[in-house]
Amino acid sequence: MGVQPPSNDVTETPDVVEFGIAALAARVEDLDIEYPVEADRLVSRYGDITVPVDAAGTEVSVAEAVRTTGRHEFDSEQDLLNTLHPVFEEKREATSRNIIAQLRALVPF
Repeated sequence: MGVQPPSNDVTETPDVVEFGIAALAARVEDLDIEYPVEADRLVSRYGDITVPVDAAGTEVSVAEAVRTTGRHEFDSEQDLLNTLHPVFEEKREATSRNIIAQLRALVPF
């Protein structure tokens, strides 16, 4: 997923802020991962990499995302991304609900 940052009235094309599985996919392409890959090896080599899960910049580490899946091995890049996608969506939704709950607490209806 991606979203364009707010315009600052500059005529050049704005950058796109990637988050979630799109941000992870961009990072994974740059890594030297040989498939199939064991989850433990993935976590030990790339676990400290963090990926934004929403446009606000909330992040989750690769280690946390991989451990959440309960998987021990990933057969391909597509398998890895497909497996991690629901993890990123759950984190994004949880963050979204948390912000909405905070806003509701501030505004009396």
